[in-house]
Amino acid sequence: MKKDNTSTPSRFTRYVSSRVERLRALWLYCSEGVWNDTRRTWKVNTIKTINLSVKSFLNSDLQNRASALTYNTLLAIVPALALLFAIGRGFGFQNLLQSQLFTFFPSQENALRAALGFVDHYLAQASQGVFVGVGLVFLLWTMISLMGNIESAFNTVWGVRSDRTMTRKVIDYTAILFMLPILMVCSSGISLLMSTAIVDNPHFSLFSPAVKVVLDCVPFVLTWLSFTGMYMLFPNTKVKFRNALYCGIFAGTAFQILQYLFVSGQLYVSKYNAIYGSFAFLPLLLIWLQLVWIITLAGAVLCYSSQNIFQFSFNGNINNISLDYKRKVAIVIMTIIVKRFEQQSPPLTLPDFAALYHMPSRLVTELISEMSEAGLVSIVYSETDKDQHAYQPAMDINKISVGLVLDRLNKLGTTEFIPNFKTEFAPVIKVVADAVKDIIDKESEILLMNLPVNIDGTPTKIK
Repeated sequence: MKKDNTSTPSRFTRYVSSRVERLRALWLYCSEGVWNDTRRTWKVNTIKTINLSVKSFLNSDLQNRASALTYNTLLAIVPALALLFAIGRGFGFQNLLQSQLFTFFPSQENALRAALGFVDHYLAQASQGVFVGVGLVFLLWTMISLMGNIESAFNTVWGVRSDRTMTRKVIDYTAILFMLPILMVCSSGISLLMSTAIVDNPHFSLFSPAVKVVLDCVPFVLTWLSFTGMYMLFPNTKVKFRNALYCGIFAGTAFQILQYLFVSGQLYVSKYNAIYGSFAFLPLLLIWLQLVWIITLAGAVLCYSSQNIFQFSFNGNINNISLDYKRKVAIVIMTIIVKRFEQQSPPLTLPDFAALYHMPSRLVTELISEMSEAGLVSIVYSETDKDQHAYQPAMDINKISVGLVLDRLNKLGTTEFIPNFKTEFAPVIKVVADAVKDIIDKESEILLMNLPVNIDGTPTKIK
């Protein structure tokens, strides 16, 4: 009897189809569906962070910003080295800094000597006659301009519309400019001291292996802290230390790997030097700077995403939200604020609304901003976290009714800007105005403080 094999491909086809369908469902969840998931497990948060990081990096055109920062950095190299060596001379570490540069670029000694010659001429001119003040101002302006461009790029990542004021820029950036070289010189001096006093000292031979391990880890730690400080200080907004630290470790590790590859690769550029000659250092430097800024901006995007993933929950629904549903959510938020104030409970922050009531932070932010502009809520500092803003009623809660809230929100914004609109469509406008007035007058008798609301939040629904 001949064996029937018609069922085998059918089972295989069904298996492949089921795998493809599961992969498709997983892709749809990771790309869009995850934003409708209110759970706060580490898996969901990780998917949201990666999702938002990829979208932000691709949509923000950060590669072009990295190119612009590369150009700005190239212009600021000589003033930066001049400032670094000027401070290094004050501490007596000029030779140490020079030797570190030669170690970092082993195959470009001639180019480095030429660059250091430019630095010596720059410092010599800046210290003579009337050029003293002009040279110092130009040096500071070049560095402050570079740091202002860095802040602008970081603000774009964070969605911050306003930069620091010029006064704050001058004060903050000048402090950073003078502190960073001092820290670099001190760290180099400490490393040299530990290396010569302990590692090379026969009396401390027992501790030498441990000290060598510590010295090997010092560059990583300093790089992590540098990136962490950059992610916290440059954006003109509040950045949490935990998020900045995680992203600083990510970016710092990537930077160290790039640095190792860059230093190792210079040992194999003899053919490259034969083509470009003494200019071989320039394209290598441009490539390195471009990759460094891409890593830096990628870390900034990751930092922003990890701190703001709940701002984008239900993002597609919020973009298409109806006016009716938006007003209902606004009334609920205002009622919660009023009831908590009445019962003398601590005012809620934006993360509190997202955690207790599963409301998208972006929607809550928009609505509270509107209610604040309408004079319904006021901003205070949270009792539990002084760096967080909380919200409470801005007027007597015995006067806050459903009708008052609707009336204030309906009148918010610009009106009467279409020419002849009011006179040409007067009958229609009167019908709409009378209908809205009737609803507001009817709802003015209902006080928010009398509406039943659970101020302790609702339980999380696991999907």
